[in-house]
Amino acid sequence: MRHFGHIAPEVRQRLFHREPCSFTADSSPSLLAVALGATLYSPATRPRLADDIAKQAGRGVISMVLCLEDSIDDTEVIGAEENLVRQFADLAERNGAEPPLLFIRVREPEQIADLANRLGPSIRLLSGFVLPKFTEERGVAFLESLAVAEATSGRRLFAMPVLESPELLHLESRAETLAGIARTVDKYRERVLALRLGVTDFCSAYGLRRPPHMTAYDVHIVASVIADVVNHLGRADGTGFTVTGPVWEYFRVQERMFKPQLRRSPFLEGRAEELRQALIEHDIDGLLREIELDRANGLLGKTCIHPSHVLPVHALSVVSHEEFSDAEDILRPERGGGGVMRSTYTNKMNEVKPHRAWAERTLRRAEVFGVAREDIGFVELLTAGLSG
Repeated sequence: MRHFGHIAPEVRQRLFHREPCSFTADSSPSLLAVALGATLYSPATRPRLADDIAKQAGRGVISMVLCLEDSIDDTEVIGAEENLVRQFADLAERNGAEPPLLFIRVREPEQIADLANRLGPSIRLLSGFVLPKFTEERGVAFLESLAVAEATSGRRLFAMPVLESPELLHLESRAETLAGIARTVDKYRERVLALRLGVTDFCSAYGLRRPPHMTAYDVHIVASVIADVVNHLGRADGTGFTVTGPVWEYFRVQERMFKPQLRRSPFLEGRAEELRQALIEHDIDGLLREIELDRANGLLGKTCIHPSHVLPVHALSVVSHEEFSDAEDILRPERGGGGVMRSTYTNKMNEVKPHRAWAERTLRRAEVFGVAREDIGFVELLTAGLSG
């Protein structure tokens, strides 16, 4: 699989200075953590789930979570588990393209070993489990159950803990909770692929819900938690983890109170005013702004609950030609001693030592999402992806 793999090869050649790399579910954890991109959630109750997975893979989805937790009613869990087993068996019998990276979001630790056993040979399609409301107290049991499932199935299985508990949100318990989470995920580091943020649960604790013209960063109590999570768990010194962006809840047309946030000029240059209007009508302009703020705040990838959100996340994850040029300049071997230089684009200062970690992260993202040609922006990537 590869990002933008659903686009024709000749179109990719026109869009990319360096094309996204190919990878499989068995690739290195460091590559897969970056490659998750827009992780699409789907209730495990869907009766044609195998068809849905195949269809979304054909549209460029790279990772999916099949949910047994908050997206379904408590009374549906047993039926949803049975449906998952049937749908995995169906998917395993099909010939064709490799499915996305698939994860199951469970409710309790016991479900992990039980489902791994019930999936049988079709577990080869499973990349791991999403662990809800993760704290040190709850997390150890989840991760120990994952280790058992991995050993009995012979399949490498990853964990993606979701940080969403009230203890993490509340100021008086946040530091202790973060320290406990850090101890737990560090102990099981080889199994933790990425950490996910449950911002909907954060808002719920205070009876909040952000409207479509506001991002998670406009809700200060939520933004403070994101900052503390990245501060503690997303460091670039080798101790950190990939932390993914929060879910964007909106996909319907709604009456607007505020002016659209999507600048007109990039779309006029790309002759895509119709695309701009469609994005605005479906509240995607707010999503685009939040994606940019995610990356500026140290997050990579995003939880998605609608297929229309996937391509914007991926298009804005492509490394621009300017970013790539800066990162390559900073990481040249002859500049290992430091120093400062004017950028190739002659519009900024590149300081080797302070910008090194940024450059390394940028080149990892470039490997997975590709590098756009000098005259290609996210408008062209969005347009090509939609027509692909």
